[in-house]
Amino acid sequence: MKEYERHVLWLDYFNSELKRSQGRRVPLNAATRAPALQELEDACRRLNLQPTSQQAAYPSRRHEQSGYVSVRKAKPKQALVLKVAKELSVVRGQAQKRQPQAQKDRKK
Repeated sequence: MKEYERHVLWLDYFNSELKRSQGRRVPLNAATRAPALQELEDACRRLNLQPTSQQAAYPSRRHEQSGYVSVRKAKPKQALVLKVAKELSVVRGQAQKRQPQAQKDRKK
């Protein structure tokens, strides 16, 4: 049953490796290279959007596995997508900062 009070945000909306005609909805300067479903869910959680995630194939690219996050409606969808894209880059940046630190700890 379709939930009319929620927006669906596909990973493909934020993928910088895709063209707009392939499903990307954000400008390249706001897109993330190959985002993970967990990163998208974390970004939505940080924005208090109460996300629920699901593995699925984006309709126009059925041959490739993707995923989506369903969030409660708060704003027009495009404004929400841009806000999530900015937060997604913050989440990715924090993950990259933690990764070199973990590698340093392993070497000790």
